[in-house]
Amino acid sequence: MHIRPATQEDSAAILDIVAPILRAGDTYAIDSDMTDEQILSYWMGKDKVTLIAEEDGKVVGTYYIRQNQGGGGSHVCNCGYMTSPAATGRGIARRMCEDSLVRAKELGYRAMQFNFVIASNEAAVHLWSKLGFETVGRLPGAFMHPTLGETDALVMYRKL
Repeated sequence: MHIRPATQEDSAAILDIVAPILRAGDTYAIDSDMTDEQILSYWMGKDKVTLIAEEDGKVVGTYYIRQNQGGGGSHVCNCGYMTSPAATGRGIARRMCEDSLVRAKELGYRAMQFNFVIASNEAAVHLWSKLGFETVGRLPGAFMHPTLGETDALVMYRKL
């Protein structure tokens, strides 16, 4: 697997991964009825470094890194990760997160924070924990899951 910065030419492949996940509304606290243009603007926004993971020339995952806060919090970054459904369970998310930890440090960040990890997303919570992230906060019922109703959201944090 190879991870590289995304280009505009990757937009269709990124949209194929990101749009269905955002529209499902069960893992990201993002408006689920965004247009394709709004989704790409969000995922590939100027405030982010967007990357893709490729295998045999096919995009199998994407992630972004961005500053989590400004001012005194600007040394902490935030990331979002998505894997193609066809590549789920093959360690793609793990490798993207490992890559993001290295890149974030190279970009000068000193910590990484996930602001709103949906507690019912057990695979993500398990993976982030295995990669050294601590749950530093729990927001009871902060996410309205489309099938589970009120669901906790976690704040997860790791020094780089």
